[in-house]
Amino acid sequence: MTEHGNMQKRILPVYLVSACLMGLKTRYDGLVKPCQQCREELEGAVWIPVCPEQLGGLATPRIAADLTGGNGRDVLDGRARVITREGKDVTGQFIEGARQVLAIAMAQPVSGIFLKSKSPSCGVHSVLGVTAALLREHGFLIREF
Repeated sequence: MTEHGNMQKRILPVYLVSACLMGLKTRYDGLVKPCQQCREELEGAVWIPVCPEQLGGLATPRIAADLTGGNGRDVLDGRARVITREGKDVTGQFIEGARQVLAIAMAQPVSGIFLKSKSPSCGVHSVLGVTAALLREHGFLIREF
């Protein structure tokens, strides 16, 4: 309390984070593998967990999928696809999930976004995923874990 009796508000930074990094059961294989470094970096912040695949309508667990014919930017431009290891085309679900994550990011005062590496949705460096490409295109700061 301040001397005038008012509660002083402490503004915390807000981050979007791949739900699987925080230990939520959203990974394609249904396993829980939290990232301790990510959790430590988000300590004291507000974090909003997102899973583009689930937001796009895919179940957990699900068959693993890979980018085919390019990266996430190419998928958004219609030059590449996302295909499960059983051969099913899930491009539409990945694009919808990316759009949903973008809508959440735009509706919040997001300081940054923490995404899962090597993911066809969230990867940034070795694989540029569909969601990462869309968020990057809209100027969001992204870190990969």
